Amino acid sequence: MIDVVMPQMGESIVEGTLTKWLKKPGDRVERDEPLFEISTDKVDTEIPSPAAGTLSEVLVEEGKTVGINTVVARIDAGGATAAKPATQADGTPEAPTPAPVAAAPPAPSLPVKEVAPEPAQAPVEEPPAEPTGPLSPLVRKMARENNIDLSKVRGTGAGGRISKQDVEAYLAQSAAPAPAPVAAPPAAPAPVQGPPPAAPPAQYLAPAGQAKTRIEPMSTMRLKIAEHMVLSKRTSPHVTTVHRVDMTKIAKLRDRYKEQFKSNYGFSLTYLPFIARASVAALRQFPLLNASLDGNNIVYHNEINIAIAVALENGLIVPVIRSADEKNILGLQRSIVDLAGRARARQLKPDEVVGGTFSITNFGSYGSLIGTPVINQPQVAIIGVGTVDKTPVVIDDAIAIRSICHLSLSFDHRLIDGALADQFMTKVKQVLESWSEEVL
Repeated sequence: MIDVVMPQMGESIVEGTLTKWLKKPGDRVERDEPLFEISTDKVDTEIPSPAAGTLSEVLVEEGKTVGINTVVARIDAGGATAAKPATQADGTPEAPTPAPVAAAPPAPSLPVKEVAPEPAQAPVEEPPAEPTGPLSPLVRKMARENNIDLSKVRGTGAGGRISKQDVEAYLAQSAAPAPAPVAAPPAAPAPVQGPPPAAPPAQYLAPAGQAKTRIEPMSTMRLKIAEHMVLSKRTSPHVTTVHRVDMTKIAKLRDRYKEQFKSNYGFSLTYLPFIARASVAALRQFPLLNASLDGNNIVYHNEINIAIAVALENGLIVPVIRSADEKNILGLQRSIVDLAGRARARQLKPDEVVGGTFSITNFGSYGSLIGTPVINQPQVAIIGVGTVDKTPVVIDDAIAIRSICHLSLSFDHRLIDGALADQFMTKVKQVLESWSEEVL
């Protein structure tokens, strides 16, 4: 048997949500064939099978969040036991076995008599809600935001587990009665007056045709991104410095070779590899910006691995160009196109989103002039690239039209001072404004 584990999809990532199984127990799988989909704050992607064989058992159901390196399934490399997995699949909802045991307590009459003076009817139904299995963070969040007593929600998942769909169904069918149990204890004689307190929740679930808001749960990826961003701001005292860079020389070079570049290699030449190349030169001169902090220790990285932010439909991912200092403009552009394409096709491998030592984010591709990017932990700096615009500037007391770009450097002030950050950016600016390297 070969264990299939939850992979680590980025630094500081300790868990992932298994969103979908692409194979069922008993199915034949080939090595590197997509086996299941996961979602983290770094990536929403398909995970390939580590070996060829038969998927013998599934240990983690869809929608469940587990820690990295948790065994989620097993593959029989021999593939001989195709019948047993079906039995095991039927047995996977092992939660129902404890469920009847948990449901048994209502049977004895003695406990019921002891609790009779209190409104014990609700607690009697709570025990079944507990043994239905762990609740996903999404279910807990929906319950918290909508003041839902989960003991009243009937779970339809494996072993009676409460899923997102169960909570949505409960909200749709009993929006008003939900707060009633809360109002009933203080005024037991007037159960009819329970519905009035339901007015606040009704604002979120207005009648059809009158709704002014719509509530949707955040995706797992978006939840993880939120956690990661809050963690970064809480960890690093962020400071941002902005430098204006004259990209005219590079713009002309790019215009001259753009068509030939695409004809030779099949992809366009953008400004991003030039920024990456200039950043590498600056990182060599100022290695502290390529370092990270481990408690009170400074970790200097011998490799320069540039992480490039890629926007997806439902989030952001930061794949890594390894040994970026060994690549020329062509190599950097090829890596950027390859990683971005496979990121959007959900085909990145786990080791392609870890190990970055410095990050670049190109918000200028959406027309933004200046931004203040958030540091990608555990790194200590990130460059933000604004759009390249033709701008009137003063040169030798004369007005000239130049291609101007604003570069923002957000840095961790625990390790990097403003003077060092500006020296770093001055080096980046110098390389770009006096570009001399060939691109073909």
